[in-house]
Amino acid sequence: MNPPSNPYSEPERRTGRCFCGAVKYVAAGDPINVRVCHCQDCQRLTGSAFFVRALYPRTAVSIAGALAEINSSEDLIRKFCPRCGSQIFAQRRSNPNAIAIGLGSFDDLKGLEPSEHIWVADKQEWLAIPVGVKRHPESAPK
Repeated sequence: MNPPSNPYSEPERRTGRCFCGAVKYVAAGDPINVRVCHCQDCQRLTGSAFFVRALYPRTAVSIAGALAEINSSEDLIRKFCPRCGSQIFAQRRSNPNAIAIGLGSFDDLKGLEPSEHIWVADKQEWLAIPVGVKRHPESAPK
């Protein structure tokens, strides 16, 4: 038998940081979604085949430490640690109420599994996407 849920319990809190520890954050509650982006911009900016991120309400994330930023498009701002260069956040001008957090920066990834892959048209041929995971040739439908 499961114990009764407590409506007054605190939401789950996830912590994370940049490589050097100068930027730290706490994200409260569950993410809105977890996506893998295969677009060429994400490939170039991460130096990898994709960018994996968890999208949270901006009000659910507290950040400590200085951030630098770069506009990677008219709409998207990438935020990173100016000391070690770790890209931690991405935020859209068109949706300032949400912030994307790079999965690799979380202290614990348990329970953060991507449910969608976007910009699959730009995906590296050698990369296999698990069966049953949603795929979108470009951006996810709104």
